[in-house]
Amino acid sequence: MGEYEFTLKFELPDQNIDPEIYIDQLYEPGCDDALIGIGKKGYIALDFIRESETAYLVVSSAMEDVLKVIPQANILEVAPDFVGITDIAKLLGCTRQNIQKLIPKDNAKCPHAVYRGSQSIWHLADILTWLVENKDYQIEESLIEIAQTTRHLNLAKQINKLSPNWEEQFKTLVGYQ
Repeated sequence: MGEYEFTLKFELPDQNIDPEIYIDQLYEPGCDDALIGIGKKGYIALDFIRESETAYLVVSSAMEDVLKVIPQANILEVAPDFVGITDIAKLLGCTRQNIQKLIPKDNAKCPHAVYRGSQSIWHLADILTWLVENKDYQIEESLIEIAQTTRHLNLAKQINKLSPNWEEQFKTLVGYQ
């Protein structure tokens, strides 16, 4: 059994309802292992530390627990997935400068950023895999597994937005067989 840290971010079915009404209700079906954030009306986020056999099982059980209480809640994002230099440094327990030195702009083996700019963004799973394979970093397997799982869940959510009429054409366009 591994211990996994992750965040689920939901849009509530009624934007006018104060999310605070769900806090006590969420603890009952099993979300007592989460810190619940209600910073913006109409949204709720839950930061979990939960044990399970796999990252997929831990995330899916947490999502099921939330949906028992708020059935029409719309999952917006599962984290950690998208990260910047500061996020990577925090997760690895080092400085931003250390990460900036590791990720040179001209390194062909370095993962491509999802967004490249003054604040570049990567998929955490790509960065962790690269650090293990190319920089001999020792990273907890549970962190790599949760990063891969959250990435796949977020991609699955996004692919649902793809029009069925365009799906095959886009797969061909990007070289997906």
